[in-house]
Amino acid sequence: MGLQENDPIKILVVDDRPDNLLSISSILERESYITVKAGSGRAALKILLQEYDFSLILMDVQMPDMNGFETASLIYQRDRLKNIPIIFITAYSHEEEAIFKGYKVGAVDFIYKPVNPEVLRMKVGVFVELYRKTQSLREQEQKLLSINASLQKEIEEREASEQKVRELNRQLMQNNQRLKAANEELDRFAYIASHDLQEPLRKIRMFSDLIVQKKPTINELDKHVQKITNATERMQQLINDLLRFSRHSVGKGDFVHTDLNFVLREAVRELELKIQQAQARITIDELPSTYVIPTLIQQVFHNLIANAIKFSKKGVTPEVHIYARHGVAPAFQDNQREGLYYNIYVKDNGIGFETKYLDDIFIPFKRLHSYHEIEGSGIGLSICKKIMEQHNGFITATSVLNDGATFVIGIPESQITLT
Repeated sequence: MGLQENDPIKILVVDDRPDNLLSISSILERESYITVKAGSGRAALKILLQEYDFSLILMDVQMPDMNGFETASLIYQRDRLKNIPIIFITAYSHEEEAIFKGYKVGAVDFIYKPVNPEVLRMKVGVFVELYRKTQSLREQEQKLLSINASLQKEIEEREASEQKVRELNRQLMQNNQRLKAANEELDRFAYIASHDLQEPLRKIRMFSDLIVQKKPTINELDKHVQKITNATERMQQLINDLLRFSRHSVGKGDFVHTDLNFVLREAVRELELKIQQAQARITIDELPSTYVIPTLIQQVFHNLIANAIKFSKKGVTPEVHIYARHGVAPAFQDNQREGLYYNIYVKDNGIGFETKYLDDIFIPFKRLHSYHEIEGSGIGLSICKKIMEQHNGFITATSVLNDGATFVIGIPESQITLT
């Protein structure tokens, strides 16, 4: 049986310092989690030999004898434990090689010392919920596999009529589609959460560092605290939407008549640091108002603008032009769609891509550049595609290598067909 809604949540905390174990346990007590403490990597492995019903492991990286990375590698060698998410706790927040090593051994995220209690509670809450969802989906997968096996056996053994065989085949195909969807959902959830939560977390860390290191004036302090508050609210909003969509399908009641200009401004505001650092020029024409799920469309704008800046040419000021056209789907949309759309264009002057890779850029984790050339997980555009499908719309692009790219999202003029 998987983890049920009201089952107690068990978390394994691994740290060689008793004061750190006590501190983390105290922070998590408010959420009624059951914490099991281990003072070393070997102690954690001993516990996991007898207990494996943990929803999450919080593990210090720097420990004597066996460090966190080595311990995680040994944990994930056991099939029964390989699906438990591990969050590493480290004091070395700027060592990219160490972070890459952590993700390579299977970590889902990092928390940096000194531990921020609110960030710890938020991250633990997200990954506990994702683990619960993952376990539920795995149960569904096993049930579907069992149903498929039964249907296959019935097809082979029963001397049924041609009509009966056709019906069984239809059921088999439906179950296969549901199984495929369940597997795709398993692949997406953890990475979507960590990808979209990074931007507000970076802001929280940066402005917290400014407060600690720069000793700002009262006015500067107020501004920094407000930035941290805004980023925290953004992160909470993302968490709420991720959890809502992990439990429910989209219905007409989720859509709100929204001014897309306001949504776009919020996305640009979230990216102000990157825009300033890149000295990017963002030109925005008037956008329409229509029925959308605002926070999700904001994610689409956020990802497309962030990509335009990320994939800019060296030595060239990034320029992004965002504008709208009302009409049918654009000519370079392969699957022509009937009806009228609000087509929103995001055009840049970056490095572009070859047209033959158009389908690949929307596949989760598919990257056209290596991690060392341009950082990122390769998940952003697949998130945009999923969101536009939720809106009964589309996303596509046109590009010339080394001559920029234009991404287009199409939002139906009417959402009446959504249920």
